[in-house]
Amino acid sequence: MTTTSPTPTGTGDPRRWLILPVLCLSLFLVVVDNTIVNVALPTLSRELSASTSQLQWIVDAYSLVFAGLLLAFGSFGDRYGRKGALQIGLVVFAGTSVAAALTTSAPQLIAARAAMGVGAALVFPATLAILTNVFTDPVERAKAIGVWSAVSGLAVALGPLTGGWLLEHFAWGSIFLVNVPVVLVALVAGHRLVPSTRDPDAGRLDPNGLVLSIAAILLLVYTVIEAPKHGWGDPSTVAGFVGAGVLVVVFVAWELRREHPMLDVRVFRNARFSAASGAVACAFFGLFGFIFLMTQYFQVVRGYSTLSAGLHTLPFAVASAVAAPLAARLALRIGTKVVVTAGLTLMTVGFVWVSTLEPDSPYWSTVAIQAAIIGAGLTLTLAPSTEAILGSLPREKAGVGSAVNDTTRELGGTIGVAVVGSVFASLYGPEILRRLSGLPVPAQAVEAARSSVVAAAEVARRAPAEGRAAVLDAARESFMRGFSGGVLISAAVTAVAALAAVLFLPARAVGPDHPDVPPDLAALVDDARPS
Repeated sequence: MTTTSPTPTGTGDPRRWLILPVLCLSLFLVVVDNTIVNVALPTLSRELSASTSQLQWIVDAYSLVFAGLLLAFGSFGDRYGRKGALQIGLVVFAGTSVAAALTTSAPQLIAARAAMGVGAALVFPATLAILTNVFTDPVERAKAIGVWSAVSGLAVALGPLTGGWLLEHFAWGSIFLVNVPVVLVALVAGHRLVPSTRDPDAGRLDPNGLVLSIAAILLLVYTVIEAPKHGWGDPSTVAGFVGAGVLVVVFVAWELRREHPMLDVRVFRNARFSAASGAVACAFFGLFGFIFLMTQYFQVVRGYSTLSAGLHTLPFAVASAVAAPLAARLALRIGTKVVVTAGLTLMTVGFVWVSTLEPDSPYWSTVAIQAAIIGAGLTLTLAPSTEAILGSLPREKAGVGSAVNDTTRELGGTIGVAVVGSVFASLYGPEILRRLSGLPVPAQAVEAARSSVVAAAEVARRAPAEGRAAVLDAARESFMRGFSGGVLISAAVTAVAALAAVLFLPARAVGPDHPDVPPDLAALVDDARPS
């Protein structure tokens, strides 16, 4: 890579609006793989004889490696070229997708999913870093980030739908093989359209910073994933969190001593950067915790097929897409603070309302509206927050800035699933035991039902005809008790984040600390500057 940042033509690369779809296609691939596997878990359990623990790691191996390498690979792209990182990542992602489809055992699939995380960690930060460098006009960049954010939200929502459709028509390996033709399109289009950009002043590689960042994030994510199994107060869990904290402190101390740090940690003193990062983390905490429970609600409580469950998530996706251009315009007109606060507040309202669901709640007049509110809230939060994070850094550091944004998403989502799942289990388990205690169900079956609502549904299916309905009702009502408590945790986190946005997130970045913002944009936003 011999080229640095593209020479602006006033508003950026002349092909920028053709480059954006290529970046969004690449982004869609790696985000959709966070959720597409969830609907396949029952199939994988049967086909690969996977245990519950192995099923968990089929999902989590991808997230663990993905999150752990984001910061390091964002820095890699800044130093050696973002286009190269993007294309290498796509090739790795395609190759490991084929490997995943051809596996014949759960351990093989776990390893393949971890390898897919390597490719995803190269692709994800590169997409946003390239976007920031080809859209040099702040107004256009805000709109482009809005589109990028909408595609990210769509991918989260469409993962179950895509996976459900593929599983109904093809073998389970199709959920991985479908990545290959999409990667080929992204590679060819990217080779022709995407410019080569990098940080010309990146300095030498920081191997100690790379190792410390990877170790800290991997240990933190691994501890969060395993905490529900061992217990949050278990010595191994406490040791994991302490170890991750120590590694973070060492990483910060090391980076502060470097002339060319991998991540200039002093940027976290910037309230716009740190508060926006916190907003993204909290939004994804709430979202992934909600999705974790909602997919089970659709399939187990409502009895929808995998495809039908995916179709019933469409209001979320549609609302996310509709809100994207609105989020960009509002952030420019009334400031980041108001829009992000409104988005987090909408998510909170949606989660609180979702917590009141019953097994037979009407879909169109209740569930669909709830999903749309949460989807719109996510986009209103994500697009302005992402723009605030990247706008706090010079364009040359876009790769590592994008990686910070992406890492907060992954950490927030992983912690959300772990915490919300733990709260759900702590409420569901005792309730199902209480409800089954008076029914003619063997002790072994009761213990199986306590482990998960999927197992409880299987116990109901195998129960004698006269007791089947009672067992199924007990499973559904117990699930709804845990579901309500878990979703309220999501609501509490987004509510606290909304309050934090009001207190700490600046309205906008216009001012003496941001000389790169043109005067015409300052004049545009001054007309509606909030207090």
